[in-house]
Amino acid sequence: MTFLSQSPNRGQTVDFDLTDTVEPLKTASGVCVTIHGHFYQPPRENPYLDAIERQPGAAPFHNWNERIYHECYRPNAFARIFNDRGELVGITNNYEYLSFNIGPTLMTWLEAYDRQVYEKILEADRKSCERLAGHGNAIAQAYNHIILPLANERDKYTQIRWGIEDFRSRFGRDPEGMWLAEAAVDYPTLDALVSEGIKFIILAPSQVERARSIPTDDDPHPEWHQVGGGQIDPTRPYRCYLKSDPSAYIDIFFYDGPISRDMGFDDLLDSSQTFAGRLGLAVRGDNRPSQLISVATDGETFGHHKRGKEKCLAYSFLREFPQRGWTVTNYAHYLAFNPPTWECCLKPATAWSCAHGIERWRDDCGCGGGGGWHQKWRRPLRDSLNWLRDRLAEMYESQGSALLRDPWLARDEYIQVIRDRAPDNIDRFLERHQTHPLNELERVDALRFLEMQRHSLLMFTSCGWFFEELSRPEGVQILRYAARAIELAGEVTGIDLEPEFVGQIALAPSNVVEMFADGADVYRKRVKTSQISIEQVAAHYAISSLFTTYGDRGRVYCYDTHQIDYQLQRMGVLTLAVGQLQLTSTITCETVHLVFGVLHLGGLDFHCCIQPFSSRLAYTQLKQTLFATLQDASAARIVLAMNEHFDGESFTPQDLFAEERQRIVQLLNQETLGRLDRLYSQVYRENYSVLVAFHQNELPVPQELQVAAEIALGQRCLEAVRSLDRELEEAGDDSSWGQGHLSELEAIATEAHHLRCQLKVPEATEILERLILRSLWHLLHEEDSVRGAAQAECIERAISAAEDLQLQVCLDRPQELYFAWLHGQVGHWELLTEKMSSMQRESKPLPSPEMNWSAPQLLHLLQLGQSLKVDVSPWLG
Repeated sequence: MTFLSQSPNRGQTVDFDLTDTVEPLKTASGVCVTIHGHFYQPPRENPYLDAIERQPGAAPFHNWNERIYHECYRPNAFARIFNDRGELVGITNNYEYLSFNIGPTLMTWLEAYDRQVYEKILEADRKSCERLAGHGNAIAQAYNHIILPLANERDKYTQIRWGIEDFRSRFGRDPEGMWLAEAAVDYPTLDALVSEGIKFIILAPSQVERARSIPTDDDPHPEWHQVGGGQIDPTRPYRCYLKSDPSAYIDIFFYDGPISRDMGFDDLLDSSQTFAGRLGLAVRGDNRPSQLISVATDGETFGHHKRGKEKCLAYSFLREFPQRGWTVTNYAHYLAFNPPTWECCLKPATAWSCAHGIERWRDDCGCGGGGGWHQKWRRPLRDSLNWLRDRLAEMYESQGSALLRDPWLARDEYIQVIRDRAPDNIDRFLERHQTHPLNELERVDALRFLEMQRHSLLMFTSCGWFFEELSRPEGVQILRYAARAIELAGEVTGIDLEPEFVGQIALAPSNVVEMFADGADVYRKRVKTSQISIEQVAAHYAISSLFTTYGDRGRVYCYDTHQIDYQLQRMGVLTLAVGQLQLTSTITCETVHLVFGVLHLGGLDFHCCIQPFSSRLAYTQLKQTLFATLQDASAARIVLAMNEHFDGESFTPQDLFAEERQRIVQLLNQETLGRLDRLYSQVYRENYSVLVAFHQNELPVPQELQVAAEIALGQRCLEAVRSLDRELEEAGDDSSWGQGHLSELEAIATEAHHLRCQLKVPEATEILERLILRSLWHLLHEEDSVRGAAQAECIERAISAAEDLQLQVCLDRPQELYFAWLHGQVGHWELLTEKMSSMQRESKPLPSPEMNWSAPQLLHLLQLGQSLKVDVSPWLG
């Protein structure tokens, strides 16, 4: 469908064509444009839980992945185009036009966090394949962002194979290109890429040494040109022949360095016109039949590093580039129609973010430093991890071969288990690789060996060296992987590598000596303290069971739980729970059967004991003894009884995982906060006339009274929104839902405005966002037009009340739902628009295939679009 909109850059009216069906581009001539986004974040999962814990620096979001998702990954899947009135006129999936790679570890997180965005990325690649003659926008990445020139040969191949298999399992095709972490490359890396079927890579212009036209019969000895200072022409692809086999080659695209830098560090993306104009300066006027304007940058530039710049991309793809006659393509498509006519030779070992080759990831080269800090810790860190890698490899090969026929082939194919840890898939994998039918303990050991190798690869993630200090989260994270690999090695071989490893890492000096003397100190204070035993998982389950109703079977992070028995009793302020629990790791399939007892003495005072299950009789006697002691209502006697009957260590709330600890603290403080809310409300009511007098006479309001007013009104607002949500749940699609509560919200907004109160009620904001989206979905699927019109009015009132209360409700998802309905679901809009004016006065039903709306009722529904800030002017006339 084509519709009119206003350009966000110039305010002029333009046409947008949103038709999805496009004839495949069977050529790539003239000026072609490829914008590559490298989407990647360091893996942040706790190695023991396979989940990301809360990261305070990412507030108000839970962690950095989540924050960047909201600022970048999702906005690019639903990139918006607005008119000059701030109304939505277009939504496009930028991934459908961007060349992109997304780190496999990040894609795993996205797949679990928001399936819709994940599917939009896969859909974008499919659509780009359709548009570009079978060549998709997505390219692969070496698995966990390891610096390939610094990896040994075996790790280099595993990283590439894992990256290819991860890509294949998601996108349903083989990758044609691969993004190298930090664009780090050398000739042995090229050998590995070619042997694994990779056709092209993308590099910085500073990484090439010389270039020439490929010899032909007419010109068998063309002259080499020295281009080591960044003088390479980036508008054409180059062929790079391998030193190990001069008949083999890989093709290379060099991105335009100056433009790429301006995208990341200047204001080039402030408008699509500026962006397109800058790209236009790179067009060569030598009348060649085709040329490629190629730029590359961190994908997070579009929305995270530079807020809102995904909109510039969307408008450029849909308007600015086409009006200049440029073809938006990707590297594989361009290469298919324009094979290289030039060849190049690379510098020995280089990367795009280090002026000294690849020293940023192994030496004190100055890159990434700041404030006069050194990076003398980089070399000892690299040496220590190389030593650990080699020791782990020796153990894996010598002892793992008793369980796995070809341990290194098993490691290469272990990515299939990492992608799918379903029991059936694990069974099939082990059946293919086992030396003999494995018993239960041998299966666990085989998986421990493979997990040991997985963590030995993760500990080389490049981010650990990238910045100025080892004790940063990135450095701590790779040391956590090393610690987990050491622990797994000890479990399967009985060899403890930790003392020697810690001794080696002690040679890495810290820049913050007042906190950490050296790498060993970082390891003891930041790594050892974060290690989690399976008994801690059981303690987490036991303590949280006092506040959470667990079913017979469930999941706690990466552990399946089986609650075999559970009993809870209360006596005064004391609460005692005793249970039997079976935990099974979804990673190694290790299973433990434990008994727990947990006593809550009030407040944040808990006493929890864990021990292995020995027999039914012993468990029954334990349970009877503890509950009999509870009848005495003596906390001291119960604690003594627990310590006498449990032989394991005791646990407290500090042993809980961060999220659960915070949740329990909030639950235990609800009563206190409730009392404070009532107190503030009383102060507000009793002093309301005083407050009004201060405001009417333009006098400074006493802080105590203003705070009381804001807390009291905020609590009223939250209660009204909660009641509105409950009523909607109970009413279902009832058209009269929420009228009273909406009136209350409107009254609160008026009161807050008069008293100049700034309400901060994040929970109310979240509830309203969810409520508006759910109500809109019901409305757009409503067959009763009278009831639907009433629902539309309620949604409008909810949006208006949220604006008056300044709750900063995000309407992105309701906008997307309404926009999809407006432009794709209702259908026959051209006929509707033609007949709108003639039928409106007669209130006759309009010709919608899904709804029997009269003209006035449909008018009301279209007016809802105005509240959602969607452009409905083509239909309202």
